[in-house]
Amino acid sequence: MSIRGVEINIQGLGYRYSSRGNPTFSNLKLQARRGEALAIIGRSGCGKSTLLHIVAGLNRPTEGTIEFDGKKVDGPSSRWVMMFQAPHLYPWMKVSQNVGVGLKFAGWPEKEKSERVDEALRLVELQDYADVSVQDLSGGQQQRVALARSLVMEPELLLLDEPFSALDAFTRASLQRDVRSIAKKLGFNLIIVTHDIDEAVLMADRAVIMAGAPGKIMDEIEVGLPDPRQRQDPAVQAMRSRLMEAFHTAAQVAGGAKGGTEAEVDTETESVTQHA
Repeated sequence: MSIRGVEINIQGLGYRYSSRGNPTFSNLKLQARRGEALAIIGRSGCGKSTLLHIVAGLNRPTEGTIEFDGKKVDGPSSRWVMMFQAPHLYPWMKVSQNVGVGLKFAGWPEKEKSERVDEALRLVELQDYADVSVQDLSGGQQQRVALARSLVMEPELLLLDEPFSALDAFTRASLQRDVRSIAKKLGFNLIIVTHDIDEAVLMADRAVIMAGAPGKIMDEIEVGLPDPRQRQDPAVQAMRSRLMEAFHTAAQVAGGAKGGTEAEVDTETESVTQHA
């Protein structure tokens, strides 16, 4: 596969669910380097998943622009692919059929489609499951099928909306490691929305912290750890503590700006702490 990332430029981005409603967020500014893995951390309600949907072209912003390599994003594209919490596979299809469904709809010749599917399955270590029904797979294996289905399209950007949150700790850690490794090997961008501080440390090159309602980007921290990253490493634990401190500080500032009490700020950070 020949894959390259994109330069991402977000300027003055805002979104409202209705013209009379309060903004979900406004005037967001964010850039990402080519091939960068970016984690967006924040509690429910700060707008991080909405931001991801807008970047994917699934929602249109109320204001502002998103550009990939200087070209405005105005809708979905096979160049950027989103993975959700559920794998959304076709239960009546085999693994290889699920992986190749996008290529089939795009009219690819059978030989080229088969070669691309085989390569994607090797990347996610499911080459021995090509002819297995997806209903016979574990939850982690099903998410690997969803990942292969994303990779087979050779995206420039992979967007992850907490896709590992329902998995057990061992499977989640394995997928976190493998997705980062594949992204770095192939050179595409990652944007990960997560409540999990550990996930941000293990997968991201940079963490963006959102807080408040409407949501704001309160801080950005370079992770800058060598690969492979192990949860128990002192450097990983030190970065985890730094991100937790930054999140708590951001929540306090956001809470203070809207008149929140200290108890309300503690509640605001509780969901992140539980997942961390």
